[in-house]
Amino acid sequence: MEAAVKNFFNDYSNLNVLVIDDNTLVHDTMKRALYDIGIREVRCAQNAYFGIKLCGEMKFHVIVCSFNVESDKDGFHLLEELKFKGYVTKSTVLIFLSTETNESLVNSIIELQPDDFWVKPLQPKKVQDRLKQTLKIKNKLFNLYHSIDAREFSKVIYYADRHLLNKELVPLHANILRMKGEALLNLLEFKEAEVFFKGLLATYKHAWVYIGYVKSLLKQGRIEEIHDMLTTLSNKPETRFATHDMLAQYHIEHEKYDLAYEEIRKAATLSPRNIERNKKSWDLARLNHDHYGQYEATRNIAKNAKNSIHDSPEIILNVIRSGIDLACTITDGSAEALLKQSENYIKQLERDYDDAHLFKEQITVTRARILNAQDEAEKAKRLVENQVSIRPTALIEDNLDKVKVYHELGMREEAMLLLESIKNQISGESLTSQVVNKYVEQETQERADIHFTPKQLHDMAVEHYQKKRYKPALEAVIQAIQLAPSSIKFSISLLKILTTMKEEDNLEEQYLEYADAALTLFDQSRLEGKTAEAVEQVKEKWLSFFRN
Repeated sequence: MEAAVKNFFNDYSNLNVLVIDDNTLVHDTMKRALYDIGIREVRCAQNAYFGIKLCGEMKFHVIVCSFNVESDKDGFHLLEELKFKGYVTKSTVLIFLSTETNESLVNSIIELQPDDFWVKPLQPKKVQDRLKQTLKIKNKLFNLYHSIDAREFSKVIYYADRHLLNKELVPLHANILRMKGEALLNLLEFKEAEVFFKGLLATYKHAWVYIGYVKSLLKQGRIEEIHDMLTTLSNKPETRFATHDMLAQYHIEHEKYDLAYEEIRKAATLSPRNIERNKKSWDLARLNHDHYGQYEATRNIAKNAKNSIHDSPEIILNVIRSGIDLACTITDGSAEALLKQSENYIKQLERDYDDAHLFKEQITVTRARILNAQDEAEKAKRLVENQVSIRPTALIEDNLDKVKVYHELGMREEAMLLLESIKNQISGESLTSQVVNKYVEQETQERADIHFTPKQLHDMAVEHYQKKRYKPALEAVIQAIQLAPSSIKFSISLLKILTTMKEEDNLEEQYLEYADAALTLFDQSRLEGKTAEAVEQVKEKWLSFFRN
């Protein structure tokens, strides 16, 4: 089988080439260039839909794809689908085309590891020269690529070692060494990988060598030994993206979820098209009680999942859910705007997806949560009692949203029963499962201890404060901050209450740590306008107690 496939790269006349680009001039240029070097089978598609359709009809050995296929989906999502369906493997020659070279796009392309990247406009002679060189490499290293496709990483190392003894392949040694290093990491041979990559550092200064070395040490938990190197790699354009990604993984493995969240957000910003990374950002945002970050992550997923294999009503439902979560932490008029936007998303879901009727119960739950957030609890409760089943569904996110609506409506027994069911749904040892499991544990504890939304708790604190019930006001606002620690308004209220209690000489020392946390939040936040003025006022009054 290997020889048969390998022969395709020796004899151009046997190659099948697919060109996916919305510009027919690109089709003409590619056909002319490829026909002139003996390639006979060149198919062209103007959009991703027809490109995928052609892949279903015949096997292509070379796929040349525009990164931005404007008519339906971009190259990132197209390749994702082609890989998922088995049309593109490591043995396939993959070449990306683009007129753009901005950092975000280049990072996304690098992550996909194509065989080459051509910047348009194309010139036939350059197309021929670049393609010949790419085919030559693919042919000589075929057994390596084939072993990677089969996930036979021991074979990858065997073939790599053999190729490294071949003097004719010296120009390809860097590529061969990279595949060997990645095979060692895939085999979890981290100590051996460390020695391997460390040995390469003296000769090769490529980004992948540093990344491989760092990964091998991180997997051994030896982060302190490479602290300075991590700082350097985080600041270099060619390595910072991968470094943030690796550090996020490391911190998740060591249950430092706040640090993991900081890193994954940086990686997602540098390469925003990766849906799985955005999902990880969303999971970590929830775990860190960053409701705004959660909302932004789900919106990014929806934006980048459009027309991809990820696109589904569930994506929009998660935007709606996170929008409601955020609205329940806001005490000003912007909460109503968020709820209105959530209603618009529901209409969009019902309009744009033919199978939206299959999500009737999930949509009902979101509508009930919106009603409750708009202080129409009785309407919301009737809706839930008449149209929502206590039985858990197969999807964790659906069940989590049911938990929220039951809890928000005071139906806490139902909420806790559902949370127990969700625990049994989470399986596997992946890092994603770890984060979701931790989030469910957190939800279970907080739903048992705290019976109100952050906004409700803050409103209660304000009412207690106005009636000079300072201790209950303090306890309520502390719970609100536990659920929404990044809320500037909640921390302003906290410091006001603490200041009043201090003035009355009725403040216990154990509460001083909450004041310190509020001051730290203020210092780390970019504050403007009236918010900045309010913060300065409460800070000045509080800090005056500790001068002299």
